Amino acid sequence: MSVKATSRERHLTVRMADSAADRIAAQRLRYRVFVEELGADGPTVDHANRRERDSFDQWYDHLLLVDRRRNPDDLDHVVGVYRLLRSDVALAGPGFYSAAEYDLGPLLRSGHKLLELGRSCVAADSRGGAGMVLLWNALAAYVLRHEIKVMFGVASYHGTDIAPIARSLSYLGAHHLAPPEMRVRAHADHYQSLDLIPAETISRAQAMAETPALIKAYLRLGGVIGDGAYIDRDFNTTDVCLLMDTERMSARHRASYIRKSGHHDPGAPA
Repeated sequence: MSVKATSRERHLTVRMADSAADRIAAQRLRYRVFVEELGADGPTVDHANRRERDSFDQWYDHLLLVDRRRNPDDLDHVVGVYRLLRSDVALAGPGFYSAAEYDLGPLLRSGHKLLELGRSCVAADSRGGAGMVLLWNALAAYVLRHEIKVMFGVASYHGTDIAPIARSLSYLGAHHLAPPEMRVRAHADHYQSLDLIPAETISRAQAMAETPALIKAYLRLGGVIGDGAYIDRDFNTTDVCLLMDTERMSARHRASYIRKSGHHDPGAPA
């Protein structure tokens, strides 16, 4: 699968990782963003080789945004990444990464086809243009091809100080909480309640201003969140678990999502 830019950013293309060099380049991008830019550390960080990696990487499909102007031999050709783990692969192998942070019981008991999204990032000099659109279009095609029912994964606020993001977390908890049948819960040892500020006192505009762009994008597509945030002190983040039932997207957003991917929706009239 390959998706190319149709704008002036024709040097960008999206494809699946198909070599060791691709996977190492993705891990180096994650190091630049999560470690050098955002201050992450912990057992997944390999400072000597400037890579952020873990034992789950071998099981994931790695969706890459590639800058074709860059030499793959220099291992800096990957400027965006999503890693994708389908439930059939996870349950036959390592399980889901998110299970370390959230009790995924409600999802696992559903019997639905699941897709875990993780480690999404774009290089600083490639943000704000076509890159994220290309990644999302390719993700849409992947979801349709594998008939995914529910997408989920942890998304992060930078830092572990709750005070600056209390309005945002409280607003999400009050207005975007997952229905009971999808409501995963953060593990107790790192659990942070979302009930921090009375909902009636929160300005939506202020709450959204404190909410990371990626989380807002999923909310616009009908995404919801699990019960509680997870405080990840190693990675220097406060995480929420985002979930999206692909059949519950609003008709407008679902049509747009599929149209941009260039694929026909098997659930829509021809």
